[in-house]
Amino acid sequence: MDVDLFVAAHRAEWARLDRLLATRRLTGPEADELVTLYQRAATHLSVVRSSAPDPALLSWLSSLVTRARSAVTGSHTPAWREIGLFFARRFPAAVYTSARWWVPTALVTIVVSGLLGVWIATDSRVQASIAAPEAIRALTEPGGRFETYYSSNPATSFAAQVWTNNAWVAAMCLFFGVLLGIPVLIALWQNALNVAVSAGLMAAAGRLDVFFGLITPHGLLELTAVFVAAGTGLRLGWTVIQPGRRSRSAALAREGRSAAGIALGLVCVLLVSGMIEAFVTPSGLPTWGRIAIGVAAEVLFLVYVFVFGRRAVRAGITGDADSRDTGDLRPEAG
Repeated sequence: MDVDLFVAAHRAEWARLDRLLATRRLTGPEADELVTLYQRAATHLSVVRSSAPDPALLSWLSSLVTRARSAVTGSHTPAWREIGLFFARRFPAAVYTSARWWVPTALVTIVVSGLLGVWIATDSRVQASIAAPEAIRALTEPGGRFETYYSSNPATSFAAQVWTNNAWVAAMCLFFGVLLGIPVLIALWQNALNVAVSAGLMAAAGRLDVFFGLITPHGLLELTAVFVAAGTGLRLGWTVIQPGRRSRSAALAREGRSAAGIALGLVCVLLVSGMIEAFVTPSGLPTWGRIAIGVAAEVLFLVYVFVFGRRAVRAGITGDADSRDTGDLRPEAG
């Protein structure tokens, strides 16, 4: 192939493509022309590579095709920026939007757990039905199983174990909520019952202060994460029953994407609570110091959700995935 003839035949097209790439705002016909010229230039580059590998021409034409490809396909958003946007806007917006579900869920669960705890603490027959007196003493006495549980394993492995277990509970609440929310209600009941049994038995032994001193540092953030997951799961279950103006499939797709984002964010939240449970709860810090760390973590999370999340929602962020990733939706009758 004669390189000079090839360049002379296509120089005008390449020059036109170069001018279009330098234009900031293209009209519709110009955009179509840009796509067509990019495809031709890519073909020309392939021909030059196979038939006349001229280094100078290859370098210039490769640069032109690369610029045109970026203009046609759009620039790629760096992964670190996507991660930053997720934690700065999308995750707090999704949790804030779901607050009308998880806040009532938290309040109802706390009330139920509190009532159960009072019942267990004040009724010896209920205590006897839970375990034998010897087993209860082994749990509640100074140095008993309730206290030693938090220091029974090395802190690092204990943190990993707690994190994995809590993440599984949160994921179950989130994604099994699609089954009309029934698995979520079961998980909430089990969680409320477990807390009530421990609190009631420790209160009956006159050691309720020890219970709160051990459970509060990590429990505030951990339970909040579980409530967020449960509330979001119930919201997903309600979407199955009442999708609103959208079709059921479209409504579930949107809520499912939001739930998946919340699940990813809660993994990090539960990692923090797991670290507190492994390293702060069994530490030698005074009780007020351990509780202060737990309260600070909880306050920071609530500020993160109700300040940054509300600000993101007002800016139009819903917690759903970016429209570029969700695809186009077919118009639906309203």
